Amino acid sequence: MATKTLIVLRHAKSSWQTTEPDLRRPLSDRGERDAVAAGAVLAGYDLDVVLASTATRVQQTWEAAQTGGASCVDVRTSEMIYHAWATELLTELHELDEAKHTALLIGHQPTLSDLIVSLAKPSPLTERVAAKFPTAGLAVLTYRGAWKTLGEGKANLKRFEIPRG
Repeated sequence: MATKTLIVLRHAKSSWQTTEPDLRRPLSDRGERDAVAAGAVLAGYDLDVVLASTATRVQQTWEAAQTGGASCVDVRTSEMIYHAWATELLTELHELDEAKHTALLIGHQPTLSDLIVSLAKPSPLTERVAAKFPTAGLAVLTYRGAWKTLGEGKANLKRFEIPRG
């Protein structure tokens, strides 16, 4: 069974200087810089699929990450990710094609840290994620098995960082 890699990225810092509803809040200037820095990290991974919320700040995070070097042909957006609980995101991951070995999930808190902490075996990195998963936080989990069998405590949290630009 092939090793799967799940990269979880929280959207970069959004602007509160807007009258737009939450779903349409854009990135702040710092958020733009941080998303480019996250893209430099993501450039080191061969992404097979990107699952992203339809929220403006998430879409702008992915666009800026591409400027930083991230790339993927198969980019899927879903409003469900904006509203989802961790269990719903896991259901979405279970449906991934087994030929997709590396998936990037870009979304929101507190759902993302809940998902990471649920999937990862306990470790000092997992404790850090549980304590705080800030904007542009990036976690890399690995799992040996099929996407459809990914579940609680089955993955290893290999990397957690907070790219800043």
